[in-house]
Amino acid sequence: MPRMANEALHEAVKIAGSQSALSRLIGVTQQHISHLLRTGKPVSAEQAVKIEKATGVPRHRLRPDLWESEAA
Repeated sequence: MPRMANEALHEAVKIAGSQSALSRLIGVTQQHISHLLRTGKPVSAEQAVKIEKATGVPRHRLRPDLWESEAA
């Protein structure tokens, strides 16, 4: 996963307040968020959309392989 996407997930956690808070917002476990951050695996497309709605972190930053930047 591109470094930018991992940084975007870290940003979403910070905005939400914690891994637990973000996990509740998007309907996954805190352990899932921790696993993604630890391994660098990407969030799913569905999770990227939910994170964008919950935190304002754009989906294209979470999954640049699926969505282009609006500036592009």
